[in-house]
Amino acid sequence: MGIVGKFNKMKILITGGTLDKQYNPLNGELIFNQSSITQMLNQSRSTVEVSTEVLMLKDSLDMIDTDRQRLSEACNASDEKQIIITHGTDTMVDSAQVIAADLDINKTVVLLGAMVPYQFKGSDALFNLGCAMSAVQVLPAGVYITMNGQVFDYREVKKNRTIGEFEKQS
Repeated sequence: MGIVGKFNKMKILITGGTLDKQYNPLNGELIFNQSSITQMLNQSRSTVEVSTEVLMLKDSLDMIDTDRQRLSEACNASDEKQIIITHGTDTMVDSAQVIAADLDINKTVVLLGAMVPYQFKGSDALFNLGCAMSAVQVLPAGVYITMNGQVFDYREVKKNRTIGEFEKQS
């Protein structure tokens, strides 16, 4: 049993975002081929019981209202109370707002992304996943975003596009 004692099983919902982008050597574009989450969990030597579900592999700028609603419904349909969502950083806060509006009061949801794809040297993806996995186990029910080694309440965070970091909204 973990430190908190409430841990059973964790769910990771995958939506794509920079974290899962891969380099296409034929045309030089970044594309979605498959999720890297299983590889990341193996590399990190995680011993947490996790189930994963790929909802979509999209850039968050391409997400529409129905995508966000689908994400919210997947959170509520999950048997797990601790849910992590991989997401593109550009509209992560927008999705968190939709999820929070209808979230089961007993669930903890943590969204994370990456500024550099996992497949690239110097990626922040593995670090951000580790932060999310720790955070979801100890935070009270609600919706959070973890990036840059920090955990934010979804209502108090914004992406600073100038410096490429998430920060507390003033």
